Amino acid sequence: MARRAVLFDLGGVLFGPGLQPFLGSCERDCALPRNFLWKVMSAGGSNSPYAKVMRGQITLSQLFSEMEEGCRQHATASGVTLPPTFSVAQAFEEMAAKGTVNAPLLQAAKVLRRNGFKTCVLTNNWVDDSAGRLFTATLMNLLHRHFDLVIESCRLGMQKPDPKIYTYALDALQAKPQEVILLDDIGENLKPAQEMGMATVLVRDTETVLKELEELSGIQLLTQQEPLPTACDPTNVTHGYVPIRHGVQLHFVEMGQGPVVCLCHGFPESWLSWRFQIPALVDAGFRVIALEMKGYGESTAPPDIKEYSQEQICKTPSPQGIPQTVLIGHDWGGALVWNMALFYPERVRAVASLNTPYRPADPSVDIVERMKSIPTFDYQFYFQEPGVAEAELEKDIGRTLKALIRSTRQEDRLPVTSEFHRVQERGGLLVGLPENPPASQILHGPELQYYIQRFQKSGFRYGPLNWYRNMRPNWHWALSAKDRKITMPALMVTAGKDKVLHPNMSKGMEEWVSQYSPSPAQPWLCS
Repeated sequence: MARRAVLFDLGGVLFGPGLQPFLGSCERDCALPRNFLWKVMSAGGSNSPYAKVMRGQITLSQLFSEMEEGCRQHATASGVTLPPTFSVAQAFEEMAAKGTVNAPLLQAAKVLRRNGFKTCVLTNNWVDDSAGRLFTATLMNLLHRHFDLVIESCRLGMQKPDPKIYTYALDALQAKPQEVILLDDIGENLKPAQEMGMATVLVRDTETVLKELEELSGIQLLTQQEPLPTACDPTNVTHGYVPIRHGVQLHFVEMGQGPVVCLCHGFPESWLSWRFQIPALVDAGFRVIALEMKGYGESTAPPDIKEYSQEQICKTPSPQGIPQTVLIGHDWGGALVWNMALFYPERVRAVASLNTPYRPADPSVDIVERMKSIPTFDYQFYFQEPGVAEAELEKDIGRTLKALIRSTRQEDRLPVTSEFHRVQERGGLLVGLPENPPASQILHGPELQYYIQRFQKSGFRYGPLNWYRNMRPNWHWALSAKDRKITMPALMVTAGKDKVLHPNMSKGMEEWVSQYSPSPAQPWLCS
């Protein structure tokens, strides 16, 4: 029977060093006899402080209180002197501070999940009401994003090695024992799983564990390339709205805690374009807000073309009333974040753009004539006449998105690719492309359906295409700041295979951006 699920313990497997190694280290630091702390924790068997906290009968702070008293009694009985500064609570806080996530095993879990395995954290854990509980919240938030299930003993009233918790996990995974692999650093916790028919791995060192897991799963883990970050699910993020004025609002999603990063997408996209970056930035310690730009999806789409000028869009209030953010934009979102940095620097902590370079407005050449001289911008002139491009793009939204949002990999290319020059001459952006193209490697399945639903709601005219219909208003507004410089930290990420915004268009940006860092694109940034 093929294996299709993997259970990971937390302490000592996904997060180290684990409880017993920590207790041993604490005993050495405090000059206590070996197993002193464990004897206190486990005294009383099924009614011990350890058993009660794992079953959720007491909280972590109550465990500290019971252990403090137990340590004093045990020290007196055994003739041991406790250090004057001895503190169980402080010791546990130090364990949290010193512990680290096992990155290779977390990566292995991501790879397994991408290959169709269900992944679950099955842990003897406690209800953390201590002073340092923010650490626990952060760790659990990470686990819930990267695993299909997180099962904690303290939520169920039963703990490993009680066979009932393994039965619960199997039912939750809808899996048979022979389909499951369990990783744990305590042999006693593996025995009931083995007796039930699960494959088990005793965790001692990471490389050996990966080898065993690779053999049992049949999935290559040791030489696996870095996988894409886990994508966020629209149903598992917080949704909100920014009121602009009566009847007009922007939709956004939010995740994480820490300094604020605001993500601005381009055409023809959605906030879901950032589905890989959102969890990665959250894991890096940021609070992420991904906007659905004006005219897209659930954001309001006013009919007036002037509503989509850069000047008007930059006037949008900050989400959640946040006074200052790091702004990151792609495509039209890239143009927006540069303009925010230029015109509203007090609201921008740092700025980054993917694909879209910053260039100051040139007063010597009319912007329309300038763009007409660049063949790859021909499609933007096809977009100018209201009603023309939207009729083509809205005829079959699924076809439009599958044709336009594709990777540059050879196996993902269509027999005839979309060209951005001579669009007006051909009579359309999609002319010559297959009527029913296959889904692309970077937008398929539920994500493609989500995009289709978004554009069925918003269409292309009142929003997506109107962003292109403000060439001269955008130019005139930019001219008012042509001699200014962008002074906050700035990053420009170029994409070598972009057909329109070539990397060489970013040359010379350092003249106008004081704290400028250029960077070639990483593959996951371009997806």
